[in-house]
Amino acid sequence: MAQVLLSRLKPGDKIVQDVQTPLGNTLFHKGVVVTSRELEILQAFQVKVVEADPADNKSDKTAAPAKKEKNEAEEEKPVISSFQAEYEVTLQLIKRTFNNALSGQSLPILEIRQQMEKLIGLVGEYNVLTFIPGGLKEDDYWYHNSLLTGLTSYLLARWNGFASKDWVQIALAGLFHDIGNTKVDRAILFKPTALTSEEREEVRRHTVNGYQLLKPSAALNEGVKLASLQHHEREDGSGYPLGIKADKIHPYAKIVAIADTFHAMTLNKVYQKATSPYSVLEEIQKNAFGKLEPSYVRVFIERATQFHNGTVVKLSDGRSGEIVFSDRSQPTRPWVSVAGTIVNLTIERHIYIQEVISN
Repeated sequence: MAQVLLSRLKPGDKIVQDVQTPLGNTLFHKGVVVTSRELEILQAFQVKVVEADPADNKSDKTAAPAKKEKNEAEEEKPVISSFQAEYEVTLQLIKRTFNNALSGQSLPILEIRQQMEKLIGLVGEYNVLTFIPGGLKEDDYWYHNSLLTGLTSYLLARWNGFASKDWVQIALAGLFHDIGNTKVDRAILFKPTALTSEEREEVRRHTVNGYQLLKPSAALNEGVKLASLQHHEREDGSGYPLGIKADKIHPYAKIVAIADTFHAMTLNKVYQKATSPYSVLEEIQKNAFGKLEPSYVRVFIERATQFHNGTVVKLSDGRSGEIVFSDRSQPTRPWVSVAGTIVNLTIERHIYIQEVISN
């Protein structure tokens, strides 16, 4: 057993001590035999060194492994789920892809699609309202927003009855919707104060930039490309860049607009703190008529808030409790049990869910 630099770790080596993420969660338990997949995940989490037994080390085959006494005071660390691990791998690929776009290199569309399909295969572990990426940094908002918008767009496509051939393409539409921001000055993208009119115009150009970046790719259908162009268009014609109305907006773009709006408000940004997902759903519901496709919004809210009895939440008045009932007509305002008392948010309108603590 020895400390092995990640650069020297190879398939067949055996991990002999639990591997922790920088935040203290368990990434791999001891005993895992390294494959190329484990190497990829370790690289994504930027692990530098692991305790490992090289594959060609035969010296300890006859030795009985020493049992480590468990310290009762030692707190058990949560294990990184398969979904979280694949999420991090996908995130690192997105960063590389966007940097490629910034430097004018070709986009690895096939690699992105294959990795996205791996992540989608674990989408049953993804909860729109409660999933929070590990180690979230405000500077990485752009990448997380792209990936989460892709995942939520995929679910929206399924929930709204799109043909199965469209599901992955719509996920890619969500993932690539903001790639045009690679052409926008970073100082403007991360400016913590209000933008000038000229700066706002430059930001708005990300839609056209994105379409131009994606247009040459034969691996993406036209809906994906139009989603990058049209995801800020609105049903009443008040959006940009063309100010077109509902009948001219591609269905992919309508799906992505909802997912993007949700995640843009529920993730921390340099200039804006995250808002409660339930409050965001209420805001989206208000915008359903005139701004966002109302039928897609209705399905999104119904499905995102489904099966949440038992979820522990923090209310805006500081109290915490458990959701015990959701009214189908007002799914963003469930009944919450607080210390044995029912708080009916459909009646107590001045109170709202501030934070989802656990599902």
